Amino acid sequence: MTIDCIIVEDEPLAQERTIDYIRRLPYLRLKGVFENSVEALLFAKSNPVDLIFLDINMGEFSGIQFLESLSAKCQVIIITAHHEYALRGFELQVTDYLLKPYAFDRFLQAVERSRANLSGNTSPDERKFIFIKTEHRLEKLVFSELLYIEGMRDYRSIHTTQKRIMTLQTFGELESAIPAAIACRVHKSYMVAPDKIESIEKDQIKIRDIVIPISETYKKAFFQLIHHSAK
Repeated sequence: MTIDCIIVEDEPLAQERTIDYIRRLPYLRLKGVFENSVEALLFAKSNPVDLIFLDINMGEFSGIQFLESLSAKCQVIIITAHHEYALRGFELQVTDYLLKPYAFDRFLQAVERSRANLSGNTSPDERKFIFIKTEHRLEKLVFSELLYIEGMRDYRSIHTTQKRIMTLQTFGELESAIPAAIACRVHKSYMVAPDKIESIEKDQIKIRDIVIPISETYKKAFFQLIHHSAK
């Protein structure tokens, strides 16, 4: 498959390195190089692009603002000298994060990840894990280990078979990141892993020794999911 890509980078040397690496991969087709992220955003909105190589420090309109404004569904590889943007990049679900200077083999690894995503080999429903933002780090959440998620005021407490993860990420953000078959909402304060449910009685779910309520708001969607899984 041919992958149409653009470069959004204002440093000439960094541009040249990325262009050189792109030319080494015959399935990449460079559609444009932009020093201004606003111009790149306008181009991406009217021209189908599969992959974007994006710098973060881009003057008044940063790479992060570019990502937040980007409506097109495409792969994004961040290329930057600043590791502190990694957390925000993961929140915005970028494909990979390359720290300057980087070698061709690391570039190739990032592109191959994008290629796999575009070919449908790693759709969101097939992912095995995600990274959850805590106060000081990213914690790996393995889907097969998830038990339930509990709301605790400003925090969400993610209970797994191995550990507990505390995060400020909202239920809405977690629902967007985790497929419903892995964790579904059953109450304003709870999400549960359907495969870990031991029993359901009336409006209550039992997972291990924990009893979790099912609210009217989520009851219909929850039982539809359960019935579909049982078929």
